[in-house]
Amino acid sequence: MASTQNSLATGKRKTAIARVWVRAGEGKITINEREIVEYFPRPTLRMIIAQPFDVIGRPSGYDVEARVHGGGIAAQASAIRHGICRALVEADPDLRSALRKAGFMTRDSRIVERKKYGRHKARKRPQYSKR
Repeated sequence: MASTQNSLATGKRKTAIARVWVRAGEGKITINEREIVEYFPRPTLRMIIAQPFDVIGRPSGYDVEARVHGGGIAAQASAIRHGICRALVEADPDLRSALRKAGFMTRDSRIVERKKYGRHKARKRPQYSKR
């Protein structure tokens, strides 16, 4: 890591917003002041959060503290991953190419489409009756 102070970054996915602090440490991850295993009981979501560290080849070199709100748990995990990547690049710009190649630096802009009037949902039309 280029510097020993905290690197702060914001990650987003759908309506989930995560503020992430990354500092040199032994690999402890805290989310909303709770352990990662307690906040994300599903192993897939914990794997999503750990992906940036696997890509850069240092799985236990950083401590992560995240404050996340909004969205569901899957969107929150992806928002934390996005924030971790941005914080790592802020701390060490040499990591940018590897994280971008893995696709973690790009904000996933897909959001729920709004409901339109005259429709049941965003695109579902009322049933058509010919007779």
